[in-house]
Amino acid sequence: MKVYLLLLGLSAVISFVLTPAVRRLALAGGVYTPQRQRDVHREPVPKLGGVAMIAGVLVALGIGAMIPFLDGIFSDPDPIRGLLFALAVVLAMGVADDLWDLHWTLKLAAQVTAAALVAFHGIRVEAMPVGWIPVGNESIQIGLTIFILVLTMNAINFVDGLDGLAAGMAVIGGSAFFIYTYLLTRTINEFDYSNLATLLMAVLVGSCLGFLPHNFNPAKIFMGEVGAMLIGLLLATAAVAVTADVGAMEGFRFRNVPAYMPILLPIAVMALPLLDLALAVVRRTVRGASPFSADRGHLHHKLVDGGWTHRQAVLLLYLWTFLIAYGVVSLNFFDWLIVLPVVGVLLLGAGYLTLHPWVRRSRESSRELRS
Repeated sequence: MKVYLLLLGLSAVISFVLTPAVRRLALAGGVYTPQRQRDVHREPVPKLGGVAMIAGVLVALGIGAMIPFLDGIFSDPDPIRGLLFALAVVLAMGVADDLWDLHWTLKLAAQVTAAALVAFHGIRVEAMPVGWIPVGNESIQIGLTIFILVLTMNAINFVDGLDGLAAGMAVIGGSAFFIYTYLLTRTINEFDYSNLATLLMAVLVGSCLGFLPHNFNPAKIFMGEVGAMLIGLLLATAAVAVTADVGAMEGFRFRNVPAYMPILLPIAVMALPLLDLALAVVRRTVRGASPFSADRGHLHHKLVDGGWTHRQAVLLLYLWTFLIAYGVVSLNFFDWLIVLPVVGVLLLGAGYLTLHPWVRRSRESSRELRS
């Protein structure tokens, strides 16, 4: 655990220290987010912040490769090599998009390329979560992996619409996933605690933590396409990597780690981004627009339009992410008969809190009608 926390801290420091330098570079180059009708910010804000985030991840991975504790991860360099190639694609495409606002087809092609690099270098879906049916066909493994990675990158991109939202949700969800994967690793191997998914979550959480002070409302810099794709790529890659541990987990199915955790937790961590993505695709398709076209119908926009301030909307979505992700993680430590009622009550409370502006206006309208 100490090694992972060390790399988490290192990634955070690198990201935190480099972000102001990247901001100055973006200001000098005039790399701003254009003013759009759907945006909630009123002044131009520089982007490219994801460059500092990805630097934190790369430095931490480089240091990790030199630590004997993690030899089990780096003994086979091919998966890490594929991930590094994918990160290079994310960096190149993300910077290009921040500079020139690329067409969505080019961004999708880059996402598919990055996902394919991960899959072809050995990080693949090896079992279906329902019943843990092995996926033996290599082509199906690669296809499923590419689909999951591209889906997650777009989900994070769609939810990145308020200051600090994507980075904060990644910290909360990623830390929950980190706890789970570390616990899983200790369960399936009492001699080697090195695990790729745990490492990826440590460096991702650190990178987002370092960036968040610069990005929280009022944001001094946005993460841009690089940051959103980085979060999506690492979250999805970690989720895919966990499927390789399923076979090793068979003998420990009911020791410490419940059997359903590999199914629930990745979904819980990415629940809000995936829900927002699904609603956006349906909404845009129904009106005959491209699923990749922009609008102001995302969940965070609805909260701001409903009466929450920018910062309140972000904190509210943090709350939902925390309750869902850590509610699922708590099943590792407490009986579900205790967890489900407690989490259920907390979710109901969060639901009431979320709808409070609408409830208040409805009551005021009713009083006005009666008077």
